[in-house]
This record gives sequence, structure tokens and C-alpha cells, in this order.
Amino acid sequence: MIIAQPYLPQKGHHVRLLSARRAALAATLTAVTLTGGVLAAPAPASAAAQLIANGTFAGTTAPWAALGQATVTAESGLMRVQVRQNVANPWDAMVASPTTAALNPGSSYTLSFDAYATTSFTAKATVQYTATPSSNQSLATDVPLTATSRRYSFPFTAAQAGATAAEVTFQLGGSGGTPVVRFDNVSLMETQTSRPTGLYVSPLSHPADWAARNSGTAEGQAVMNAIGSKPIFEWFGGWFPDITRAVDTYVGAAQAADKLPMLVAYNIPNRDACAHLSGGGAGDAPGYHAWITDFAKAIGNRHAVVVLEPDAIAAAPCLPEIGEDPEEQFRILLDATQVLRAQAPNAWVYLDAGNATWRAADWTATALVKSGVANTRGFSVNVSNYLSTADSERFAVAVNGHLPATVGAKKYVIDTSRNGNGPYTDDTPDDNWCNPPGRKLGTPPVRQTSGAEYLFWVKVPGDSDGECGIGGSIPAGQFSPGLAMALINGAS
Repeated sequence: MIIAQPYLPQKGHHVRLLSARRAALAATLTAVTLTGGVLAAPAPASAAAQLIANGTFAGTTAPWAALGQATVTAESGLMRVQVRQNVANPWDAMVASPTTAALNPGSSYTLSFDAYATTSFTAKATVQYTATPSSNQSLATDVPLTATSRRYSFPFTAAQAGATAAEVTFQLGGSGGTPVVRFDNVSLMETQTSRPTGLYVSPLSHPADWAARNSGTAEGQAVMNAIGSKPIFEWFGGWFPDITRAVDTYVGAAQAADKLPMLVAYNIPNRDACAHLSGGGAGDAPGYHAWITDFAKAIGNRHAVVVLEPDAIAAAPCLPEIGEDPEEQFRILLDATQVLRAQAPNAWVYLDAGNATWRAADWTATALVKSGVANTRGFSVNVSNYLSTADSERFAVAVNGHLPATVGAKKYVIDTSRNGNGPYTDDTPDDNWCNPPGRKLGTPPVRQTSGAEYLFWVKVPGDSDGECGIGGSIPAGQFSPGLAMALINGAS
């Protein structure tokens, strides 16, 4: 029996407290795909998927060519470009590489790369047709370089032209000096014309990573088979020092595999306001706007699924306890939905609506409208909770019934990652959300033809809810093989 509570928060169970290995990886995510757990250049989904013949510079820079006052060499897996003289125009010192296939006019593409320079200046990157380069550029954008390596990602649409053989250029003149610029992980890929139907399985999800490193054990094999081999959402927040790099890497890896990436945006100010175990987030509304803008731009015109800010709506009534205004939370979310709609137009965004026993359906519907659900594909329910799929369905249908005609009924998705045995109940229900015993994996991710659009594993099975329940002292977001095995076996 489900004991309905007027307030049963999901609380603090999302923060990705990375191990030293994961933290180091998060700081250096620079590739577009992963092979055997090692960062590498993307494996093309088809012969023409990756349009850069050499973007990783392993021993050579060919077919990149230096033009004007530039010298190019390979250096420790990077392309090193020396501007030899102080020249006035960007194109007076540049490097260029032909694409491996002609562009398709009207189609969408993404150019991504890592770069840094010995001095800060604004370079230019172009994707242009070689027959008429100066007058027929599909992309021509400023690149603000600094001494710190960062990821740059630029979506664009290929221009109409009769001759569509193309090249990528980095134009480095006009800086007022003679900087050295280093590039790595250059990628140019066309966005799929149709939305991928398969969901992306990341080899670096917490359970897949742990299972790969423990593949010789029975537990490692069980975790890989039951969890690591399944499509699970990747969570993104302030723990990634370069959000563009983290998102572009993950989305690019999915694109190279012709699969659909699934992302959680989890960085709102005053995050986890009710329980504080996953506290943190951006410092203020402007800081969050900048972060979600970078997050959305890194997705760009590529296909994706985004669950937007788990708990943020349902936790808003707790904000006065810490001196904050719930209405400001809704305004921040509204802005985020507008940013995602503008900057990531092919992302299906689901604004999180809490769970069936946290807030009433009519209140939730009102809060969703304030928070911009009209700008999204729909809403998510039961993220990181244990409530049954049937109860989550009923709640979602009730929420839809309270949405005004101006918004209309929205699509919804349900997190089934840990609801195989339904919710845990005892005589202290306020903490039954936090690593309860006897829970079980739920229905694996699948797209449906009725009811919820998807059953998803949004919460990573095996990641702790916090220092509570059968998790003991395991911090929120840290993977535990013990918790994973408990979910696999449906036992404590």
C-alpha cells in the first residue's frame, strides 16, 4: 500500500560526487566518443559521419595545411600553430583542412574543437566552400581564445551553393602579436535528418565504469548485464568545470553511434532546498542563465532528451525556509525553458514535476505553467523515486487534467529506474525516499505508444540517495556496487 504524504520529497540524491578517477576525467573530457573507456576520436556512424579526417593529431597534422604567416606541427597529440608575424587580417595566418565529403546545403552540422593560446585573443573559425571561400561561408564565428583549454561547439546550417566541397579553417591573424595556438579533438558532423530511435548507452556511466573495472568478478558481470548495459541518463551540473566540453563530448558520442543522448540539467540555485543533501547549484539567477545557455548551446541542433532540474518545482515551497522566493525559482525555470527552446531546438525537454505523493496535481500544474512547460515537450515524474509506474501514470494524467487550455495536455515520462518493488513503507515515512531496503530495478527504458511517452532510467541505479538507509555513509550521487546489487536482487 502506498501511504500518500502531503510532503514526501525526493530530497538530496542527485549530486555526482565523483571519484578521483571520474573527477580527473570530468576535467579533461575532450573527445567526442569513447572506446573501451578511453577518450578517442568519434567512430563514424556512417562513412560520411565524421567529416574531419584527422582531428586528434596523433603524430601528424595531415591533411591540415598552414597558410600565410602560420607554421603547423604535431605536438604531443595536439596541433600546434605558430603565428610567425604580426599580421593585420585573421586569414593572413591560418590553418585549413578539407572535409572528407561535400556538405549538404540546408542540412545542420556541428563544428567542435578544443583550443587554447599563449595569449588571449579572438580568432575565427569557418566552414566554407573551397570554390568561393571568402564569399560562401556556412559558418564564420569568433573564437575567444585564452590560455586555458576549453571546448568550443558551433552549430550551423550549410549554405546553398553549386559547388559544395568544403574546408574548415582556423584564422589566427589580427591578434596584435605572434601567439601559439594549440588544437585538439576537432570534429565536424552532420545532424541526423531523422531522430534516432535507439537510446545511447554510455560506457562511462557510473555502473558501466565500475563494472568494466571489475569485469572479472561475478558482481561486475551482474552490474554490467543488469544496469551498465542499459541506457541511463547522464547528469550535468557544476562539478564539470567546462560544461560545453562535458555536454558536447557526451552528445557527440551518442551522435557518432546514431543514438539518442539523454541528459539531466541539475544546477539550479538553491538546489535540493528541502533536504540539502544535494545542495549547491549556480550562485544566482544570472549565473544559472549563463550555465544553462552554455549547456543548451553545447547540444546545439543535435537530437537529445533533457530532463530539466529534478525536484526544482516540487521543492520550491521549501525556499522560504532559507530566505528565498519560490516565484524566483519558477522564473529561473521559465528562462531555462526559453533558452533550451532557442538554443537546442531538437532537444525534447521534460520539465520535472516531482512525484505522485509530494505535491497535489493542481498545484503542480500551476507551477509547471509558471515554469515554462509550454516551451517544452512535457514533464517528468518520479525522478529518483520509488513510486509505482501505475501511481506515477495516474499523477501525470491528473496534472495534465489541470493544465489550462492555453498549454494543453503535455507529453510525460516516468523514471522507472528503481520502482520494481514500489515504494518502501514503514512508520517513519519522511525518510523512505533515501536508500530504502528491498527496492528493485524497474522496467528498462522503452518508448511507449500510450500513456507515458517513455519509461526512462533517469536516476542512475546504484548511485546513493545520501548518507542514509542501507547506503550508510555513502554520499549522495556516489556509486555503490552494494546498492546496485540490492536493486538487482530486490533485497536489502
